[in-house]
Amino acid sequence: MHNVEEVTQGGNRVANTTDTDVTDLFVIGGGINGCGITRDAAGRGLSVTLAEMDDLASATSSSSTKLFHGGLRYLEYFEFRLVREALIEREVLLRAMPHISWPMRFILPYHKDMRFESETPTSRLLSVVMPWMKGRRPAWLIRLGLFMYDNLGGRKILPGTKTLDLTGTAEGVPLQERFAKAYEYSDCWIEDSRLVVLNARDAEARGANIMTRTKVLSAEREGDLWRIETHNNEDGGQKTHLARMLINAGGPWVGDIIRSKVRVNSTEGVRLVRGSHIVTRRLYDHDKCYFFQGTDGRIIFAIPYERDFTLIGTTDAEHDSPLEKPVCTPQEQRYLIDFANQYFARNISEDDVVWTYSGVRPLYDDGASSATAATRDYTLKVDRDGGAPMLNVFGGKITTYRRLAESALEKVSQNLADVKAPWTAGVPLPGGDFPVDGVDDLVSDLKDRFPFLSDIWARRLVRAYGTEAQAVLNDATNVDDLGYDFGATLTEAEVIWLMDKEYARTAEDVVWRRNKLGLRLSAEQIGTLDDWMAARRASARDAAE
Repeated sequence: MHNVEEVTQGGNRVANTTDTDVTDLFVIGGGINGCGITRDAAGRGLSVTLAEMDDLASATSSSSTKLFHGGLRYLEYFEFRLVREALIEREVLLRAMPHISWPMRFILPYHKDMRFESETPTSRLLSVVMPWMKGRRPAWLIRLGLFMYDNLGGRKILPGTKTLDLTGTAEGVPLQERFAKAYEYSDCWIEDSRLVVLNARDAEARGANIMTRTKVLSAEREGDLWRIETHNNEDGGQKTHLARMLINAGGPWVGDIIRSKVRVNSTEGVRLVRGSHIVTRRLYDHDKCYFFQGTDGRIIFAIPYERDFTLIGTTDAEHDSPLEKPVCTPQEQRYLIDFANQYFARNISEDDVVWTYSGVRPLYDDGASSATAATRDYTLKVDRDGGAPMLNVFGGKITTYRRLAESALEKVSQNLADVKAPWTAGVPLPGGDFPVDGVDDLVSDLKDRFPFLSDIWARRLVRAYGTEAQAVLNDATNVDDLGYDFGATLTEAEVIWLMDKEYARTAEDVVWRRNKLGLRLSAEQIGTLDDWMAARRASARDAAE
């Protein structure tokens, strides 16, 4: 594959190559960090190969709370640099992907008798200077935090905070009567798994090699290169890859990769924290999100979701192993329901829950006493022990993925020559080349071009594909031209696009990661889709042989 011969130096087998088939970077992990780094590196002229053992965004990066946010709660932990970076990134990212990300207003209900957890740095300071408050937060303190939130990041697009009188308003109707006052501030929504796929697509368009369903079996140093062995989970093929630098962006598996794939000694590690969510039928009639504060130091969001649903999350629970599939436990489901019922006027129960999901956050292990207190900041560590460099990526949050990628490339530039300057700020992802406020115009244009589309259908396509929505529908003049109807506006034409352009291989890839139509399709419909996709893959294999 690489025209490489092996020579011996000092009794050690090393790779000796003079051709150009050695890749600059080999990235392990197809989540947001791996795909973000791959895109940035490819755009700087580096050759990059990425291996993901499953589908892109198949773990943590499709199981977030779906928010681009600065992290209002992190101000209580004095994590000002992290919050500032995230707040700045909100608007950078909004401009680059206005189809899959959009502004959202958040309602923070307040009552003077509310109690809060007392172990944050802010709580401890307050207990010293104002001991008579006994766990309460004065309104001025919350307003100060929101003032900082409005101004730390140089906000230009998003509106600032305002105080709301909840009496008789749409925002107040779903809440218990004791909440008469609230603060309303801005953050953003993001389609997390689509963000990952679009980064991978753009990386590939810039020359990267994206390999899904490809597991790394081993990686070992051979002089100044890495030799990586991979196994394709679909055709069983094994390949050898050579790279000048290895990037370990394995998320929850980052520690396992260090120990079992690369087999190097390291004192660095991750703290696995499970975040679970529940989805209910729509609980209120407006399009704003609620930010609820608990007495245990946690916060949860209640978010309008997929038009007819409400998303509630998240929890913070220790998770033992990346090999253990994360699920929303009955205890976590009960916790979220009880938490929400402290605020909503109408109590919800398990009968209201239509879906649950859970993801594992790979937080950098900073020795914090609890999962809630563990830092959400990222840490990048370069290991050069024994020759070729390896970069291990610990922690991070989806909002700062682009900045993490830039920081990673700074580390790369210290180890590889001729790395070009940063470029991703303001450069749109596929389909995102239109103004932040241009969604309605795109929907109107799409309906004019394809008059058989309903408004709901057209809007779903624009929110998924942006300016590429017309390409998804191709030259269709009527519904029949789109091929088989799988249900819930999902047609053969769209599935072909997802398979050919967006790495989808199974029905699960389509209805739970490329979109969330799994909430609307029956098990039988999803089975039909899976069979159709399997047949198309088999046909493609036969044609290639």
